[in-house]
Amino acid sequence: MPAFSLMVQGTTSDAGKSTLVTALCRLLVKRQLSVAPFKPQNMALNSAVTQDGHEIGRAQAVQAQAAYLEPHVDMNPILLKPNTDTGAQVIIQGKAVGNMNAVGYHQYKSIAKQAALDSYHRLASHYQTVLIEGAGSPAEINLRARDIANMGFAESIDCPVIIIADIDKGGVFAHLVGTLDLLSQSEQDRVIGFVINRFRGDISLLQSGLDWLEERTGKPVLGVLPYLTGFHLESEDAVAQSPIKDHSTDKLQVVIPIMPRTSNHTDWDALRLHPEVQVTLVGANEPIPAADLVILPGSKSVQSDLAFLRQQGWESYLQKHLRYGGNVIGICGGFQMLGEHLSDPLGLENQTPGTQTNGFGFIPMTTVLKEEKQLKQRQGKLIQEHAEITGYEIHSGVSQFTQAHAPLVELENGEVEGYRSADGQIIGTYLHGLFDHPDALNALLNWAGHQQSQAFDYRQHRESEIDRLANSVEQHMDIDGLIETCRGFNQI
Repeated sequence: MPAFSLMVQGTTSDAGKSTLVTALCRLLVKRQLSVAPFKPQNMALNSAVTQDGHEIGRAQAVQAQAAYLEPHVDMNPILLKPNTDTGAQVIIQGKAVGNMNAVGYHQYKSIAKQAALDSYHRLASHYQTVLIEGAGSPAEINLRARDIANMGFAESIDCPVIIIADIDKGGVFAHLVGTLDLLSQSEQDRVIGFVINRFRGDISLLQSGLDWLEERTGKPVLGVLPYLTGFHLESEDAVAQSPIKDHSTDKLQVVIPIMPRTSNHTDWDALRLHPEVQVTLVGANEPIPAADLVILPGSKSVQSDLAFLRQQGWESYLQKHLRYGGNVIGICGGFQMLGEHLSDPLGLENQTPGTQTNGFGFIPMTTVLKEEKQLKQRQGKLIQEHAEITGYEIHSGVSQFTQAHAPLVELENGEVEGYRSADGQIIGTYLHGLFDHPDALNALLNWAGHQQSQAFDYRQHRESEIDRLANSVEQHMDIDGLIETCRGFNQI
């Protein structure tokens, strides 16, 4: 069966590129096509770790799941993890190559593009179909030179493109027409159609606009996808807000600070979706409510985020919270913050070698930031509860305890990891995905004081949401017609 590639680009960030690629992965697999997801360049602080210890964007890991594949580094060869407003850690094919500012990375793009092309061609040689996700918008004029994220990549491999827009944001026709008009003629020629995402209401009221759009652009509308109420899929970058639930006293109240460089925020997705848990995310200059459990999440810039928390009053809040019997979990960067000291001899976070920052001092532990990242998938058991746990490590810090302590987890290789305080109030760990396994989720909720928690399998929920998404796209797009159009456009 002939192979083909297809690229999904968006008029804006969060237009629905990731979700459409996810749905198409599942739908094409059901049609007996071997499918691999691919994103040449991703900018996100929410990443995943592959089985062989490489780092890729979270969205491609979810898309791999939709295609019934293990995530692989070639699915996202370039990952940019912002650590300042103007700079980012650059990860090429799963390994960090250094920190670069925007100008420096722009000069580096020719090298990065070759890595992206190499990864793409490896996937194309092993799979019948490669579904490619763009980044942001293809019409960012200032980013057109040396583009490797959108049309620059599509032109390099000569593949067709769908442009998707979010009607829920408003201005959908202006977004689509304006985006198309800002492309070159050769780029316009490879656009095979539009998809309108998150539509609510009576489709007949939209029809006149669809007719105008097709006449104005000469491009077909391939589908109008409905707004899926309550839909959840792991977010690529932006921190997802918690579902609105009642704040009844029988729910476990979990409070999480959102810092400027919060990373791996999918760590608490299982809590957000649990029917007996209320998660409150607290941003800058927002009041901090009372809680049963406080979670300090991961951070791409631990020292600056620690300073942010102090400035926002979290240090005194945590002291009072613990004094009155509350519980605290620190995950990765949050774990490091709970320790005594954090040293950065190489200046990995703030470009100033030799800095040392005092932590909150709740855990007898010191951390030294080192150049080599720890990237591992993990499984084991919570020692005290004997509950199965799965997760992954992704950190630069190496921590040492300054006194004897009780570890949290016994890992698959017999090693122990993490920290549990003698009074039982504080847990620290480097394991992301701490709540994803239903056994660990239930055990940790019980530890936090919620004794009657329902069984909730987050992984099963995620799988059912992929199917719900795919079924919706199947109903509102002609998938077989799309396949034939792509086959007619290019042969790989």
